[in-house]
Formats: sequence, C-alpha cells, structure tokens
Amino acid sequence: MKPAAVRQAGSPDREVLAGLVERVTFHNPENGFCVLRTRARGHRELVTVVGHAAMVAPGEWITASGEWVNDRTHGQQFKARFIRTAEPSSVEGIEKYLGSGIIRGIGPVYARKLVRAFGEKVFDVIEAEPERLREVTGIGKVRAKRITDARAEQKVVREIMVFLHNHGVGMARAVRIFRTYGADAVEVMTKNTYRLARDIRGIGFVTADAIAMRLGIEKTAMVWVRAGIGYALSEAMDEGHCGLPEEELGPLAAKLLEVPDELIRAALDLELADGAVVADSVEETPCIFLGGLYRAERSIATRLLEISAGKRSWPWIDPDKALPWVAERTGLALTPGQADAVRTALASKVSVITVGPGVGKTTIVNAILRILSVRDIDILLCAPTGRAAKRMSEATGFEAKTIHRLLEVDPRTGGFKRDGENPLSCDLLVVDETSMVDVMLMRALMAAVPDEAALLVVGDVDQLPSVGPGQVLADIIASGGVPVVRLTEVIRQAARSRIVTAAYGINRGAIPDLFRPEGESDFYFVWAEDPETAAERIVELVKTRIPKRFGFDAIGDIQVLCPINRGGVGARSLNIELQESLNPAGERKVERFGWTFAPGDKVMQIENDYDKEVYNGDIGHVADVDPEAGELTVRFEGRDLLYGFDELHALVPAYAATVHKSQGSEYPAVVIPVRNASGRRRWSKLDEWLAGATDGVEAAAAGCAPCP
Repeated sequence: MKPAAVRQAGSPDREVLAGLVERVTFHNPENGFCVLRTRARGHRELVTVVGHAAMVAPGEWITASGEWVNDRTHGQQFKARFIRTAEPSSVEGIEKYLGSGIIRGIGPVYARKLVRAFGEKVFDVIEAEPERLREVTGIGKVRAKRITDARAEQKVVREIMVFLHNHGVGMARAVRIFRTYGADAVEVMTKNTYRLARDIRGIGFVTADAIAMRLGIEKTAMVWVRAGIGYALSEAMDEGHCGLPEEELGPLAAKLLEVPDELIRAALDLELADGAVVADSVEETPCIFLGGLYRAERSIATRLLEISAGKRSWPWIDPDKALPWVAERTGLALTPGQADAVRTALASKVSVITVGPGVGKTTIVNAILRILSVRDIDILLCAPTGRAAKRMSEATGFEAKTIHRLLEVDPRTGGFKRDGENPLSCDLLVVDETSMVDVMLMRALMAAVPDEAALLVVGDVDQLPSVGPGQVLADIIASGGVPVVRLTEVIRQAARSRIVTAAYGINRGAIPDLFRPEGESDFYFVWAEDPETAAERIVELVKTRIPKRFGFDAIGDIQVLCPINRGGVGARSLNIELQESLNPAGERKVERFGWTFAPGDKVMQIENDYDKEVYNGDIGHVADVDPEAGELTVRFEGRDLLYGFDELHALVPAYAATVHKSQGSEYPAVVIPVRNASGRRRWSKLDEWLAGATDGVEAAAAGCAPCP
C-alpha cells in the first residue's frame, strides 16, 4: 500500500512529504541531485527521497513535493520535484546537523560542545553574538570566523533557492543558476534575467523570458529588447551563421519581439556599445555578428597566419627520395595528385588537403605519417566525432582522438584544459573531417596548437558545412592564405561506384544517371509523384525492399538522411512513420518533448553532454525504459548511459536524420529523399581575414600545388 502523504492543493498528481533528514546517501554539489533517507511524518520506517537541493544535511527538516515511484533496484522512493529545507529546532537535530560538516569548522566533536554550551539558541549565537563562540574550548578566532562565514553563506543559498522556486524555476535549474552566479544570483536575475540564456547551458531565451514575466519585466523594457536581439542572432547561429545582414536582423527581431523598430534600433546600439554584438561587412554587405563568434573567427585567422609564418619542426625532406621509399616499404602506390599532396604537406607549416569521395584520402595521410614517423616526429591525430576518430585510427594505425578528448574537455564548464597557456605537445597535428568543425571548436583547437607545430587540415570542401556556426574549411580554402591541394582524381576501384560518379557529376552541376541500372549497383533512384507517395515508398524501402535485396537490418544498417527537418519528407515526419512501422511502442514507453521512446528505438543525441561524454550527432539505441524510476537507458557503441525523463530533450528518434547531423558517419545503406530546394549562403568573415595573409605566408605557399 502506498504510504500516506498530503495531496498538494492545485496539483492532483503531486503529494507533499515532510520529515527529518537522517542520512544523506548521495549529494552531487554540481547539479544538486541527492538521495536522502528521511524520517517522514506519518511513516514508521525511513523513506528514501530523491530530488535536487543546493545544500542539504542530516538533521534538517525538509518539505518535498512530488510522487511515489517503485524502483526495481532500490524499492519504493519519493521522487521530489521540489525540496525545501529548514534548519532543525530540536537539540538532537541541531547536533546532527552541525556534526554533518555542513558548516566548515564544525564536526561531531565541536557540534556536541556547541549544543552543550548554547542549546537550541546555537544558531542565534553564531549570527548575533559570534564572539561568544570562543567560550567553547578549542574554538579560537580563526575557527570562529570560518563558522560565521559558512553560516552566512548558507543563509544566502537558502534565500536564493526559495526566491528561484517562487519565480517558477525548477530545482535542478535553480541549482545551476546558483552554481553559476553564487551569492549574486538574485541580483543577476532581477537586473537582467536574460543573462541566464547566455550564461547557463540548458536555459534558453524562452525559459528566461518566462522567468522575466514572473518577475514583472515589461515587454518593452530595454533589457528584454536587447536580449531579443541576441536571441535572434542565436537562432541564426543554429542555422550556421556567425552573423546576419542588418536588413535581415531588424525584421527578424521585430517579428520575434513585436516592438517598434525604433526600440530595436536603440537596443542594437546599446548591444554594439557593449561589444555583445559587432558590426562589420561581408563582401560590402553590412552585417551584425555575435561578439563571441566574431572574435573567434578573427582568432582562427590570426593563429593560422602565425603558425604558417613559423619554422617547421623537422628539416627539409626530399620528396623525390621519400615517395619511392614509402611506396617500397608500404606498398602505397601514389597517383600524381596524391604525390603532390604529400609534397605539399612535407614542405608546409600549414597545409590543406581537400578530397572528394574515391580519391584515396587514407593513402595520402598514411604516406605522410609513415615518412614523418621515421624522423621521430611527434604526431597527433584528431577528428570532430568519435566515429571519425575511430575510422582514422583503424585506417592509419596511429591513435586518433576526438577534438574534445584531445583538448581535454572539462565536463563542468564545457571549456578545455589545453589552450594557449597549456598547449598540446606535438610536431604535427592532423585534423580530419574538418568540414564538420565549427568556429568555436576550431578557435579552441588553434589556441592549443604550439607555435613550433605544423598543421595538416584534411576534409571534403564539397560536404555540407558544420552543424555549428561558420564554414571553417571552405573559408580557409577560399582565402588563399595557406597552401591547398584539391584532389578530384578518382582511383580506379572507386570509379566503378555509381555513388562516386554521381557525386562528382552533381559537384559539376550535372544531373546523375537516374535510369535503372542493369544488374547490381550501389546507386538507385526511385521516383515519387508527391511527398505523400515518397514517404510511403521510403518506409517500404527501409522496412522491406532493401533488407530483402541486400540482407541489411532495417533499424541498425539503413539510415534515412533528409535535407531538412520539416515537411512530409523531412526528418521529423519520416521519423514518426518509420518508428511506427519498424518499432511500434508497447506498454514500456515514455512520451516526452513531442517524441515517444521505447526499447529498440534508434536515437540521436542532439547536444553535447560533457558529463555523459556523448556529443551532438552520436547515435545509440534505447536499451530500456523504466517508467517507475523515470529513467531511460541508451546504448552508445557498447556504453550504457542513463537519462532521466527530464533529460530527454537531448534525444530524438534517429530512423531519419538531417544530412547535417549525420556528417562524419558511415552506414551500410542510405535513403535520401530529394526535392527541389534552394540553398543559402552562410555569413562569416574568416575567409576575408585569412585572405589578408602576410607576404611571408604568401611566399611559403608559392610553388605548392594550386587549388583550382
């Protein structure tokens, strides 16, 4: 039978439980998650309470609102949506509370002494008469000050948490806000609530706006309009832009905020004056950039030119001797274009090799690594995603890491331990799949490259640019600021692939051969009269025809890739239809954030989670859904990760995905719905800054194989 509890007024599904904390089984100070053993009012046995609290200690009185769940491993628990803590009032509770270490400078021994000396008035003494603490044996001036300071901090934390809860902030978010701003949290929220969206991961403009409304901030307040401009630019950033033309930003902000143009202009002037946004031109088009992205692009350009102008860490290598040597030792027979790429990399401090499908990228990189490795050159290899890094390791025999791992990401902040002050240790850094690297990640990587190291950038410029803002690889190539080799010479084996020949035809602006092939092929075109018919045929292809013809698993091996999310043949709509057809949900399921998740579902992580070490674009499969515990387990390449139901905003079904999200991945079979659509350029400045290369850099590029 469910334990008795008070039903919370106005919340038919919520109950209130109150009691004394006997033991803190677990508490994570970073996010406030805690497991408490509580002597609850109306219960004979101790109750396990699971929830979030910034600070909690044995002896405290808690009031929790939530619901009962039955965990298969831990049994019955009270899952709290909110926990309010209050100090104990009994002598026993006070001694337990003080002895828990919640106040620095007091342990069990001093807790007993203080309670004996001051009884139930011990907190009043600490706050109002701190000098009396020295009446207790062993408490001197230093320890007394530590106790009073810690007590003051506790009171601030308690007040902040109550303030945040009273203004509609859930406990998990409240803890993040407190950890970010500390004692200034209330002041920050009341002065500029929209800083939350800029400073704290997981709190966007919409959430900050809801909090602002509860605080009574008017829709015409300048702080709100300024925040809206930042939000409009952030939305553009989600589409890959570092900024927007002024003529686009104004109407976008006006539509979002529904305020007069003169207010938007005034707010924009204030944002420009503060440096939050920056005005500059791209090819004579006046643009407004987010300040951080603008400075990041400039930093990339500056750092690339600095590295280019430096001296290589290895002596000159004669390619006429090195190339025959590597061919003899490894059996790597290079085409003329591949040999030019190797020559350029050996002779340059910074070089770019851009390759299309079927040109033998692995052969080129292997040749470079083999030649340099015998010279005792320290080499580091990296790629943007775990899959790309794994493929790189398998293809070269050298260890490759993700860029995040290479830079030693700090899960707490999302920042990196490797930077200009603590650079990488290497003579050559090879970056693969660079088309996927966005501006902010490239800035961090360039900052960590030591001055003496050479840099080899590898990628396909004809692939889509990164999911994040910018078009780093394309801009570097377009700038002419560093040596570039572009290879389009398809090796003989790849030339037999209709996928490869179709890809190069499309790059030239030619329509590929869409007629039904004779015999087996790796490229097929299926015609559909309208989106509804196309969606039906896609489901049929994935569920029946491709598995029957080629023996592929419909969920594990076949991936639908869509140009866009929206529309009848967009990723969102197709995900729903494919999920219903391939893995209809049973009773063990959860519905959150507009999606249904059930065991067997293919899912994709859509934001970086440094704590779980899973990143935007990673694909996994749902291993289990536990409705009673409110948890879902996802298996990512052999690792099982646990998600609370409130964390499922980070996951989406992945039967269909956008082409952007799938970059760097490989699949046995791919289905792509293609409709007439128009592309749109990305607004960035990197190529213009790099084009202003110094004379030294231009001289270093002379004689290298040109980029046509």
